[in-house]
Formats: sequence, structure tokens, C-alpha cells
Amino acid sequence: MRVTINDIAKMANVSKASVSRVINNKSEGVGKETRDRILKVIEEHQFQPSMLARGLVTKRTKTIGLIIPDITNPFFPQLVRGAEDYASKYGYNIFLGNTDKSVNKEKEYLSAFVEKSVDGVILTSNISEADSQYKLLKQSGTPCVLLDRYVKYEDYEVGVYLDNVKGAYMATELLLSHGHTNIAFIAGPLMVATSTNRIAGFKKAHTEKGLPINPDLIVEGDYMMDSGYRLVDRLIEEGKKFTAIVAGNDMMAIGAMKALKRRGIKIPNEIEIVGFDNIEMSQIVEPALSTIAQPAYEMGAQGAKMLINILEKKKLKNKNVILEPELILRGSTITKEQL
Repeated sequence: MRVTINDIAKMANVSKASVSRVINNKSEGVGKETRDRILKVIEEHQFQPSMLARGLVTKRTKTIGLIIPDITNPFFPQLVRGAEDYASKYGYNIFLGNTDKSVNKEKEYLSAFVEKSVDGVILTSNISEADSQYKLLKQSGTPCVLLDRYVKYEDYEVGVYLDNVKGAYMATELLLSHGHTNIAFIAGPLMVATSTNRIAGFKKAHTEKGLPINPDLIVEGDYMMDSGYRLVDRLIEEGKKFTAIVAGNDMMAIGAMKALKRRGIKIPNEIEIVGFDNIEMSQIVEPALSTIAQPAYEMGAQGAKMLINILEKKKLKNKNVILEPELILRGSTITKEQL
């Protein structure tokens, strides 16, 4: 439940005016003991005084806070563009927060957005367990829509996601159908739901074929190109045997391709590889990268639509929208004719 100035006043046994003076750093009319008591209650209940609470905003701001983990990852600019294009049609401006995959920066942006009294927040979180982030939004009465990544908190009700289990299953099933039984999986950060869901899809494809899963061939990256390079290099150095790779995103897949090329390993003749995201770069590498496409632009637009519907008090048809992945075949996997 949202904590208000009235609640703080009651808990501190003071007037609403006294709380307002403390929030606005006005010294007159509030003694030190009373001020300390009010501040203690504010801290205990993690009360975030907004601009509205300070009397600086009297109506909705027509602004939306959008938080993403990594602006350098080509997937996220498309997501942002979709949200921004949709929001602008309805007169909303987007405030963008890039967290650089830092949980602390994510919390700081959320606090800043609450302080600026944005009407709502669209969040792609850095961590699958984000209780404190949501509590901050809930206490301030700020609606939130999740994008791309699930968060394990029962009150997170609204979001737009890809069926990541199905996407990774499709990529793995393709390689299994080509006769591969030793497939390496380069996962993203395990604290992120998209990563664990893609691992689940990879495992599901093996299980349905009755094939064992080699845990030594599942390695954790960070969704950056360099980690794909380093992890494939390490697997080879350690003598791990694999004939195909599923990467948790295209950036890591492209890094993996670079590592294989440096060693003179031919793609796809010796090792096939499938990425995830279908970023523009996947089409221009050599060979072009087979990948699982996810509609980043649509995801962003859908998230903005859902949030604006909430703000406009419109009923949502679905609180959780699950988008479908698509398998895109290119030169990093062999064709049916080559089998």
C-alpha cells in the first residue's frame, strides 16, 4: 500500500504541515526532536517524497521512465524506439535510464523517476529478484510494466515478454536434427530471467530427444561479444568436445564465431552456431548468423501501450503478453541439402 504524507504524520504523531516542512527542509515551526522523529518514520517506511508531495506538481506530467540494462546492446535501442514511438503518439515523453547492468544504478534511476513524478515506469531489470525496486514504485503509486525480463515478485502483474524457452528450444532442436549430440550453450547472466529460461529451452530439447545434457558445455557469459569469444576459447583450451553452439544472444554468438575463425575452424562445416535476437549485425557477419528473432520494437511498443492504458484507466485484455520467437536460417548453419 502506498505510504502518503498523511500516513507519515499519523505515525509520527504530528501534523501534515510538519511533515511537509521537513520534506521541504524548512526549519521554522519544527523542533529538532520532532524533525528527528519524522525522519525516522520516513526512513523506516522508505517513503519517497515526490515533486507532487512537495507541492511542485499539481497534475500528471505526461512522462514515462524507461529503464534498460545496456544501451550498447543493439537489442535495447530497438526496444526503446518502439516504446518512444508509441508513447509520443499519445503525448508522452520518455525519460531513459541506462543502468550499465548495475542493480544500484537501477534503484537510483527508479528513485529519480519517482522524485520527478513520472506517470509510470517501463522496466527491463538487471536482476530477476527485484523486490525493493517494486516496493519503491508501489509506495509512490507509480504504475510499472516489465519488458523482456520476468521479475520474481508476486505484485509485478503486467509485462511483455518473449517465449524464451521456446526460442532456445527451436535453436537447439535444429542442431539436434542435424545430428549434433555435443552442443555448447553460451548463456547470459544467470541472475537474469531470460538467461535461465533459454537454458531451460536448451535442456528441454535434449530431454525430449532422450539425450544427456553435459553441464560442462553450459557456460555463463554476460551478453557481450567478448564473453562469447573468451568462453569458446576456454572450452577449446580445456579440451571440451562440441560440434555446435547455441548462444544466448547474437553478440555472444558473433564473439564465438570470431574465436572459431581465429583457430581456423570452419563455420558451419565443422561447427554450426545459432544466436538469439536477430540484431542487424547478425546479417552482415560472415557467414551470416542463423538466429532466433524476437520483435524488440514490438515489445517496446506493446509495453508503452499497456502502461498508457493503465494511466488512462482502460482495462487490459491481457496483463502478460507473450510474443512468439522465429527461427531465421542463414549461413552459420547447414542447409537441408547439405545434410
